[in-house]
Amino acid sequence: MYSIDKFYMMYAIKLAKLGIFTTTPNPNVGCIIVNNKKIVGKGFHFKAGESHAEINALNMAGKYTKGSTVYLTLEPCNYTNLTPSCCNALVNAKIKRLVVASKDPNPKINGKGLEFLYNKGIQITNNILSKKAQSINYGFFKRMRTGIPWIQLKLATSLDGKIALLNGNSKWLSSKISRKDVQKLRAKSTAILSTSKTILKDNSTLLVKWKKLNYNIKKIYPKKSLRQPIRIILDRLNKIKPTDKIILYPGKIFLIKLKYTFENWPNYVEQIIIPEINGYFDLKYLFKILGNKEINSILIEAGSILSGYLITYNLIDELIIYLTPKLLGNHSLNLCKIKKFMNIINIPKFCFTNIKKIGPDLKLTLKPIK
Repeated sequence: MYSIDKFYMMYAIKLAKLGIFTTTPNPNVGCIIVNNKKIVGKGFHFKAGESHAEINALNMAGKYTKGSTVYLTLEPCNYTNLTPSCCNALVNAKIKRLVVASKDPNPKINGKGLEFLYNKGIQITNNILSKKAQSINYGFFKRMRTGIPWIQLKLATSLDGKIALLNGNSKWLSSKISRKDVQKLRAKSTAILSTSKTILKDNSTLLVKWKKLNYNIKKIYPKKSLRQPIRIILDRLNKIKPTDKIILYPGKIFLIKLKYTFENWPNYVEQIIIPEINGYFDLKYLFKILGNKEINSILIEAGSILSGYLITYNLIDELIIYLTPKLLGNHSLNLCKIKKFMNIINIPKFCFTNIKKIGPDLKLTLKPIK
């Protein structure tokens, strides 16, 4: 039975991944319904406010839900919010057994859904491929457990650990295929964070460019469903103005400042005032505010100063480096500016979680050792 459960749960996880670009702030969830050893229903959650995965699967299965086994990557909700309770729907469908990958970390649910269904006579099997299912919802799980989003730092570097020439020229350090991969990272993220200095230097909009996503992504993510991430700009010195390119493109923007500036900002721009610590924004405080705003994950694209600060103060969950086979030499900008260490024991340490060749570059994914 256990191997069969894993087989169907893998299928449910595969379905859940179809929502990775659209579900935020909700988690990615997939569902398979099996009756008499046949799949009679399948579904995934596409967007907050729309039907959950189990409802889509139940609708597909119809009368075949009676006496069935339901495979679900996340515990079903037991209360009505934007959508009705999925637990009630499963009971009304007269299912026999529920197999779940993981409990929902949301305090409103967190085991209550499973308890409700168990008390209704439904057989419950929990923790089937739990780690694999949670891996597609790192941001949701972290935010629910800590109140802070999943923080990714993205950098592109040469073989000798440089990000740009001394004059700031870094276009284009990484390959075209790597830059397409960055568009995928942006599309998956709830928010993109950068500094006013970086944005003005690159004349950036921080938007997802749908045309630059690869073909396979476009097939499951039509342009009409494009969700632009929230753009977060650290603007300590008030350099961003209402006439700047990034402001002219509509979409939610959080301007992070030390004090309000009374300029003619569009209604989609929100100023958030953050205090200083260690001569810079108190980023821990900022990340808690952003967690309260239901931001699951933040992709940070910035220069060496912010990158060094984040690494020095252990503020990231994942480091993504696009390593390009080029040498920029000594007269170039380093990957990040971190404080001087006198003992190698104290230096920031990472472990590789994935290494992938992507065109001529290597994509390195690392996790900090804290």
